[in-house]
Amino acid sequence: MAKRATDRSAPGLRGEVTLSMFIADAHLDLAYNVFRGRDVTRPAAEQPIVHDEIATVGLPDLQAGGIKLICATLFAVPRHYNPRGYADPEGARSQVLRQMEWYRSQESAGRIRLIHGPGDLPSFENPPVGPLAAILLMEGADPLGSPDDVAEWFDMGLRIVGLAWERTRFAGGTGAPGPLTSEGIAMCRALDQHRIIHDTSHLADESFWQLLDLMQGPVMASHSNCRHFSPGDRQLSDDMIRALTARGGVIGINFYDKFLLTAAEQAARRVTLSDVVDHMKRICDLAGDAGHVALGTDLDGGLGREQIPIEIKTIADLHRVGDALAAANFDDAAIAGILGGNWHRYFSRHFPTQNQ
Repeated sequence: MAKRATDRSAPGLRGEVTLSMFIADAHLDLAYNVFRGRDVTRPAAEQPIVHDEIATVGLPDLQAGGIKLICATLFAVPRHYNPRGYADPEGARSQVLRQMEWYRSQESAGRIRLIHGPGDLPSFENPPVGPLAAILLMEGADPLGSPDDVAEWFDMGLRIVGLAWERTRFAGGTGAPGPLTSEGIAMCRALDQHRIIHDTSHLADESFWQLLDLMQGPVMASHSNCRHFSPGDRQLSDDMIRALTARGGVIGINFYDKFLLTAAEQAARRVTLSDVVDHMKRICDLAGDAGHVALGTDLDGGLGREQIPIEIKTIADLHRVGDALAAANFDDAAIAGILGGNWHRYFSRHFPTQNQ
């Protein structure tokens, strides 16, 4: 973190962010929400309330907010969480293949452009007007089948995999401690062979450290916060943050209030963008610079408008993060990196190609 290089006011910065800065969000459950009953091709304000959650994400909102790049998830929900969820790998595969079909339909309609290699990334210096660029990220690896199936998934466009959500047959996960399983180690090796990026979000502590010790492939955390401010195994400890950033990883900050505040703080007040910045500052301090923290909001990922920073009405308001960073004395280069440049640089450097 550094002092601001100019004396521009926050309103001036807001205009610049909205019109010209590259904004990226590394975790959005678009297709999953379609199968929960939302129509994300419409603005959030026109979408139905689902499970008491007021929508904040629609493709028109992303366009209005100048968001140029996202990681779009493939997420299969297990049966113990939802009666219609999966009970075996084939059921998990069936769920995410339906989501793949939805992403492809949106690509055919000109709303989304799926990214397959570094050359497909939108320009950082001159962000284009056009379809939303989307990188496919699998959250919870049960749909993958076996290591022999990784090549097929790579050919379908999968570029990032998080082994766990809760426990999977590959790893311990949130609320379910445990190491990588033998299947998990074999799967990680197959992912490394294809340079598919490891997303460490949701990994149990033991699985996290095993993955970093055993695997050489690129690592990131698409939507994880600091355990220092919000205790619990869903967040990253200081040692985890140091280890990820030492490996060149980037950490996307999740906007869910439960991952930003303590339980006592949640009971007392709404979460704000100042709380988001607190997590960002800590990662910058632990990493030694501002190049390893970014956005991974998880907006509408099982949470609604009342559970995110009060300044954010829809995802079109992400530029307000720039205002909050400016108020905290981050300089222009750091702000540009956190809003999108850090993810752009990371994917440009680590993104797998068909020839690797």
